[in-house]
Amino acid sequence: MVEMSGSDALIEGLRREKVEAVFGMPGGANLPIYDSLYESGIRHVLVRHEQSAAHMADAYARVSRRAGVCMATSGPGATNLVTGIATAYMDSSPVIAITGQVPKTMIGRDAFQETDIMGVVASITKNSFQPLQSGDIPDAVKKAFFVATSGRPGPVVIDIPKDVQTDRAEMVFPEKVEIRGYKAHLALDHAEIERAAEILARAERPVLWGGGGVSISNASEQFQAIAELLMAPVITSLQGKGTFPEDHPLSLGPMGMHGRAESNKIVQECDALLAVGVRFSDRSTGTFSDFMPNGKIIHLDADPSEINKNKRVDVYVVGDAKQMLAEIYEALCRRFRQREAPYPWLDRVKEVREQLANIPAYAEAEHELSGPRIMKTLREVLPAKAIMTTGVGRHQMWAEIHYKVLKPRTWITSTGLGTMGFGLPAAIGAKVARPDVPVVDLDGDGSFMMTENALGTAVEEQIPITAIILNDHSLGLVEQWQRLFYNRRYIGVKYPRTPDFVKLAQAYEAEAIRVESLKDLSKALEDAIRSEVVNVIEVPVSAEEDVFPFMPPGMSLKDTIYGGRKETTIF
Repeated sequence: MVEMSGSDALIEGLRREKVEAVFGMPGGANLPIYDSLYESGIRHVLVRHEQSAAHMADAYARVSRRAGVCMATSGPGATNLVTGIATAYMDSSPVIAITGQVPKTMIGRDAFQETDIMGVVASITKNSFQPLQSGDIPDAVKKAFFVATSGRPGPVVIDIPKDVQTDRAEMVFPEKVEIRGYKAHLALDHAEIERAAEILARAERPVLWGGGGVSISNASEQFQAIAELLMAPVITSLQGKGTFPEDHPLSLGPMGMHGRAESNKIVQECDALLAVGVRFSDRSTGTFSDFMPNGKIIHLDADPSEINKNKRVDVYVVGDAKQMLAEIYEALCRRFRQREAPYPWLDRVKEVREQLANIPAYAEAEHELSGPRIMKTLREVLPAKAIMTTGVGRHQMWAEIHYKVLKPRTWITSTGLGTMGFGLPAAIGAKVARPDVPVVDLDGDGSFMMTENALGTAVEEQIPITAIILNDHSLGLVEQWQRLFYNRRYIGVKYPRTPDFVKLAQAYEAEAIRVESLKDLSKALEDAIRSEVVNVIEVPVSAEEDVFPFMPPGMSLKDTIYGGRKETTIF
């Protein structure tokens, strides 16, 4: 036991959790914490807005497989974190958000900058803690990290009143903690694993579906081994891109609203689907009742609440994906060796690929700086280990379809919440986690403008990321919906006076360039990723170029639109 202040105990708790960086902004209610941080050896990254702090911590966590930490003061500082906390919650990212709070005697009295942040975040966190005695802080920190990183990861808030930060007490730092009612690790049901293996072994048309849970559990190797053993085509969710190398012969790419046409087609023909770490989101499956009405579904997930939530399945196992996949692989090996040619199912997959190879969405566009061509250029230039973060919008959907992700944890995007403004701060957090690899933010003008002030953070903190802005002076994806479904009645989507992004970036003292051709883009990106400074590349694109394939909202995968407008075709 050692006597120290609550704020010193908090920082010591972070040090014991091996925290290397925190992202945040000080204010009146968390100044004692910042004073204790001063000589801690923990890097502090000062943000321009607390939402960016949460996104940075989120991306740091996704890349590093460790909890990301962000900090804010009370009231508006804490509420500014909320969008980032919700983003992390929807995408199962372990974020520890530490907020200052007014003194205990002022709680509930509408004090200056008081907000009941515990109540605000109740539905978007795994748990939250508010130590009311300084001696409770070490236990709260240990519990927060345990909850955030175990089972299905997610964000946790620690809200600390200011007087609790300054009070002194004898501190005990626990090595382990238990939380009543919380079971992070459930025993695997081995009988159900055998049932799953039997279904897969007997299947004539199996498909594997990988979600973010595969990356979270570091299970890509086991996932790929099963695919190759079964010779089964692989699809992913948007969050699952990179769980299986997209240049692999068995890869069909993402499925869903803006998934690959071949994925949307093949999954409806399979007789057994192994779904790993997915939520059966409406954006992936379309209408739940129309999704795989005849085939058998096996669902592996860390979160029991996801089982049968959206789609009833035939077999499910709850647990760590890596362990479950390893056992299924062993069970399959006991039943047969690798499938060999001729294999009719792969012949059918090849046939579908060939049928869809020249659909309008995949054909070469008339203008050079088209979305698909830009994505292919980015893939040609960037090394396999490079990390891409994205904003949310049309650029994100182009990347989903056309940018091939080759390694796990190199694709960082907001999917569940679909948070515009995520890409730039996420790139900063990812680069802090992996300073040894190139990190590129792919953004649209609308998404970029929401958090563009994070450029100041990147420049001042010397975090050399590259931001690529596809500028169409529009909220491009919303404009596409208004074009397709609202008879071109455009309202609230045009940005005729977006900033000159080159001048804006230069005002932050970043390097910047506007390109007018794929050749120029390739050269600019090559220069940027070799650079040791922040770079911005603006790419003008047409607001009239739609993203296809496209499953209209409220429809099913069989209603996927291939491309075009008046001449659209569907399955």
